[in-house]
Amino acid sequence: MNKDGKVDSKEIGLEIGLIFAKQCLQTEYLHYGYWSDGLKVESANVFEAQENYANLLLSHIPAGTKTILDVGAGSGKFAEKLVAHGYEVECVSPSPYLTQYAKSILGSKVKIHELVYEKLNIDRTFDLVLFSESFQYIAVEDALQQSLRYLHPKGHILICDFFRRDGVEGFCPISGGHSIGEFYQQVKQYPLETVVDLDITKETAPSLDVMHGILNDFLLPIAHVFGRYMVNNHPLISKAFDWKFNKKIEKVKRKYHATDGEHFSKFKTYHLLVYQRIS
Repeated sequence: MNKDGKVDSKEIGLEIGLIFAKQCLQTEYLHYGYWSDGLKVESANVFEAQENYANLLLSHIPAGTKTILDVGAGSGKFAEKLVAHGYEVECVSPSPYLTQYAKSILGSKVKIHELVYEKLNIDRTFDLVLFSESFQYIAVEDALQQSLRYLHPKGHILICDFFRRDGVEGFCPISGGHSIGEFYQQVKQYPLETVVDLDITKETAPSLDVMHGILNDFLLPIAHVFGRYMVNNHPLISKAFDWKFNKKIEKVKRKYHATDGEHFSKFKTYHLLVYQRIS
């Protein structure tokens, strides 16, 4: 939920995303995939690409890390992987649906704080604060200040997320992400030293090509079939629906027509970032 208690549309999107991912893609991960060379970009390989992504995160957890605060834990699937690798994990999860799902996976092995990160108030610190595609939902200043509050003196912040490229002309059909330039400027104001800055846009962008294919080859054809049924069998309801929602539907179609890897790479840049707290 938002700070004011209202349900955020992005939160609903994540919940729908989990339902779709589990039922149609046989995965419980909610993050992008990491499409290594030789991995064919198709829906059948989404889980393998997401496992590659999860393993990439694991490989960049700094040596000596024992305790992790997973901010925006999603389905809890990656937290489960962290526990399996011997880490002590606590999670922050603002979505009631995702929190319950994560609890069904993690049980009593992980403590989950069901609230937005900005409102977290606990009396402990961690070796690592992790943001896996959750950083974009929090104001940079809030995210960094809270993270420093919960970091050990030499602890680390690991961010794996996409940002907006600066100075790119045209309409971006893919929402979300902080300005990469503004982010770099803000980080300089905090006692944080860059350990890793890895650009993985090329390897993550194909995830949008998969979703583009699913939309055009599966979801839109179903919508067209349903629309034809409604026009022929319930014309009055169909006309009322078109009158009320036609402009919104056309806007969604225009937006998602260009939601693919090429447009993602033009407007977004995806980075794996590791920062260490310094005195």
